[in-house]
Formats: sequence, C-alpha cells, structure tokens
Amino acid sequence: MTRFLAAAAALILAACGGGGGGGDSTPAPTPTPTPATNTSDPATYSSSANASLATPNELTAVTHHQIVVGGTTLNYTATVGHMSALAQGTSLPEASFFYIAYTLDGADLNTRPVTFFYNGGPGSATVWLHLGSFGPKRLEVNAPSTTTPTPFALVDNAETLLDKSDLVFVDAVGTGFSEAIAPNTNSTFWGVDVDAAVFRDFIMRYVAVNSRAGSPKFLFGESYGTPRSAVLANLLETAGTSLHGVVLQSSILNYNTNCGIFETAVISCFGFLPSYAAVGAWLNLVQPPEGVAELPAFTQQVRAFAIGSYDPAVSRWMLTHAAPDPAVVGTLVSDTGMSAVNWNGHFNMDPTYFHDNLVPGSVLGFYDGRMVATRGTPLASEDDPSTTMYDGSFATTIVSYLTDLHYTSGSTYTLLGNAIDSWNFHHNGQALPDTVPDLAAAFVRNPKLKVFSANGYHDLVTPFYVTENDITRFNGNPNISVHIYQGGHMTYLDDTGRAQEKADLAVFYAGAVAAKSAQVLPPVIAPAKPETPAYPGVMPPAKFETRLRDPALPEALRRTVPTPPTLGKALDAQVQGILAGEREGGPGAAGHTD
Repeated sequence: MTRFLAAAAALILAACGGGGGGGDSTPAPTPTPTPATNTSDPATYSSSANASLATPNELTAVTHHQIVVGGTTLNYTATVGHMSALAQGTSLPEASFFYIAYTLDGADLNTRPVTFFYNGGPGSATVWLHLGSFGPKRLEVNAPSTTTPTPFALVDNAETLLDKSDLVFVDAVGTGFSEAIAPNTNSTFWGVDVDAAVFRDFIMRYVAVNSRAGSPKFLFGESYGTPRSAVLANLLETAGTSLHGVVLQSSILNYNTNCGIFETAVISCFGFLPSYAAVGAWLNLVQPPEGVAELPAFTQQVRAFAIGSYDPAVSRWMLTHAAPDPAVVGTLVSDTGMSAVNWNGHFNMDPTYFHDNLVPGSVLGFYDGRMVATRGTPLASEDDPSTTMYDGSFATTIVSYLTDLHYTSGSTYTLLGNAIDSWNFHHNGQALPDTVPDLAAAFVRNPKLKVFSANGYHDLVTPFYVTENDITRFNGNPNISVHIYQGGHMTYLDDTGRAQEKADLAVFYAGAVAAKSAQVLPPVIAPAKPETPAYPGVMPPAKFETRLRDPALPEALRRTVPTPPTLGKALDAQVQGILAGEREGGPGAAGHTD
C-alpha cells in the first residue's frame, strides 16, 4: 500500500529455479503439517533482514465456524499457522510462510476454487485484504467516514468470497510471522523475481499438501501485489500449476508509468487527472457540480481531455516551461477544483502537490482522496488521513482475531516491515519493474487465463486511468476485464464499492471456471460442526516498522529515470524473451536479481 499476449505447441516449458538461497549447508528437515485445535507457537519470528529460522515448524490451529451469505449458511474451517515453501528442483525448505486459510466444509476439492491473497508493500503483511476485503470477517470501516468510532467492529462479512472460493491469505517473507529458513535470510527473498518465485513455491506446496491439484486456482494481489501476481502467474504456468484467474486490486503493473513515485514528476502525470477530477467532484469543487451517479460519464470526459489535450500540453511545457495555454488551465480548474494559480505553477501536477493544496489548510488521503483532515489535527499527523484512520484498528484486531482462531505466538506480528528499504526492484533488465510482459507471457502459456482489474475512482497512489493505459498494452485481450468502483485504493472499505466488486467477482469466478471446466458442480454444504469455543490466548501488540506504503520507493530510487513502456513488436519481443527463458538463469532463479 504509499506515496506512492497461442504459444507454439513445440514451446518447451521448463520449470524455473528456486526462489533464492541454497548453498551446501544441510537443510533443516521438512516438517509435517500438524493440525491442532489450539496452537501456541513456540517459534520466535523476526522481520529483520538477516533473520532466519533454523528449526521451522508447520503447526496449525484449526477451528470451525458458520456464516450466512446470500441467505445460505456456510460451514467453514479456518486453518492458521505455517507451511514451508520448498525450492523447485531440490525440495529444500526456503521460507516458512504464515497463512490463514478458510475452506468450505464438504466441498469437492476437484471443483472448489481456491484463491491466494496477498498485499504488497513490498514489506506489507496481508492484514488489509484479510480483515478488510472478502474474508469471512471484516472491519466495519464505513469509508470514507472519518468519524466512525475506533477501533472498528469486526463483523461477519456479507460480501465474503467464501461462497465462491476457498480463501488463503498469505504473508510475504519478513511480514506477519513469515520468515526465511536457514541458510536463507529474509532479505534473500526481497526482490521482484525471488519474491515471486518463493510465493510460487509456497502455493505449489500448499496445493500438494492439501490435495488441491484439481481445484481451479486464482491469485488476488493488491498494489505491489499486482506486479507480484504478473510475475508469479507466469512462474506458476511455467512450473505446471495452471491458473484460472488473476485479480489485480489497485494495480501498478508498471512502475515506470506512475509519476507519483518519483522525487519530481519526470513523466507526464496525465494519468492522474481523472482521479483528481473524481476527488474534486466528491468534495463539490468541480464546475458544474458532478454527483456520484454522474461520475462514470464525468471521468470518461476527463480521460478524453487528459489524453487529447492535457498530455500534449504537459509534453510541450516540460520542454519549454512556457506559460500553459489558458484554455487548458481553465478546463483543469473546472474539472478538479484546483485553482488556476496552482495549475499555472505546477502544470504537470503530481499527486503530492494535489494532496497538499486542493483544500487549503488541509491534507487529503493518498489512499482515499475523499478523506480530508485539517492540518494540525491528529488525523493529519501522518499526512494521510486514509491510513491514520485505519492503521490502529487493523493492528489491534489482527492480534485479537488470531487468538479467536486459537493461534498465539510470543512474537510480534509485523504489519509493515522494512523490506522496502533494501528491496531489489530490478526486473527484466530495468531498474524498476514493468511486469506487463510477464502477465502477457502467462497469457501465451495459458490462453484461457482470465484477469479482473479493479481500481477506485478516488485512489491517488495507483490511479485507475494509469492502470487502464497499462492494460491497453495487452491489445484488447478479451480475457481482461476492467472495473472502477467508488472508493480509494482499498475499494472494499467502501460499502458500495465492496458490494459492487463482490457482485462482479462472482460473475468473474463463474466465467473463469467455466472457461476451463466442462462441468462445475455446486459445493455440497456439509452438516455443521460445533463452533469452536473461545480461547483465552494472549499475544504481543502488532507493529509497524515503517510508514512507507506501496507503491513507494526508497529515497535513492525516487530519482530513477523511468523506462518508457514497450508496445507492439517491442512488447512481443520482450514476451518471447520471457517464454524462451533468455534472461540469465530464468525468472526466479537462485540469486537472480535482474
């Protein structure tokens, strides 16, 4: 979460190397999953770069629950604990992943979908998706309200995806309670390719251990989790684990097209303009006023102006710094509510300037521009009311909720770790990742793959029009659907956005499964098992090691010169290079960094 292409039949699909580490040291024995009703995990977990586990365990806590979705009572099992990812080719244990799985009781595993969720950062645990989006429980946030009492209530989630899929929420290495296994360290997996490779290895292990080879499989990544998904999808397809669908939540598939992540706006910020307009409309600052119902038509009008008039004007301005065309400035004023003085002084307006100046004396939320806080107030203290409002409740609730699921640990759960400070963003020979070619390669390997892209109108870090422009590089692939919702980066925190997104996801899942399966039978709802009683466990408070949220970059990388996106034959060449494994060692090879 911050400020931030069918392949030839003769194509040989070779499995890629492991996600890093290895060496000549004797590996720790691979543990056997050990379920229990109550689990007090004796291991000590660390998010430090040099940390690793010498003796990992695969202890899990298993509890039984019910939820009513759409008038149907679903009986489900929650499994919380650790599973070791095993390196491709060697089966050496690489990392101990902390995960929370929700599985529907009595379902046919050959037809029941399973979805793997993860947030981004890099360095973020998957707490935001877990407790905010489509799990069986959610925090009652009522976005964009800034007056809802905190901590937010944890309630049954009427929009959970559990009626469509089993759900597995996975914490990246160095977040939550996930940690590398010696001789690897956490930082072994802190890079674009190695991170995706170790996620591949976890997913393949989970599938094997839980007899899910026949299950339709989906990925659901948010923010930095979307470039992870693009690389991961190709790695899984290469390794023989075929996917049915990928959900891209608030994506940044190509870091090089997002002007907001750089120290100064060295590329045009035209892709942000429709989001500025949506925020201005919500705050009743645009002329003429535009309501929520008019937002799709209004933002379509602003898209046309952004690409047809504003972007060319910005290109001229960046070359000459001559005074902007008054007619263009006039439209910018009426479409966003930002003053002419500000547009003339900051014509290629980056999201930080917009955030700081749209409402004098106040700051907007980067993750949800509808949220406004007066400077000097507690809600403005971290410069982003849309994170300050939520962080405390997510931090306290994850600890108490894990206890409710009968898992406790004496270690501190890390919501946001420092991985971003030393993350290797190099990918495909570029300093910053462009993962559109990776996802295109996954499409070549699996032409039936479906992709669902979701963005919020009011997100000022991964704007919907930037995502739409990245997706145009797929040349109109009909297997990609694009959806824009009321709300910010985490559209699911908005009650209207979440309900609409769940309805669209239900259609997406049905279509994705039908595209690859001749017949999909409805799940059998098993008789209810007794609800697991309360467990009086205690854990330490969760922690934030950083406040940097994706798609943030470390300070040194914010001065990187972005690489223009490839199109047409140039993009095809990149994709063919990925398919042929022309990169040194192949994607995700041990120690691979470029």
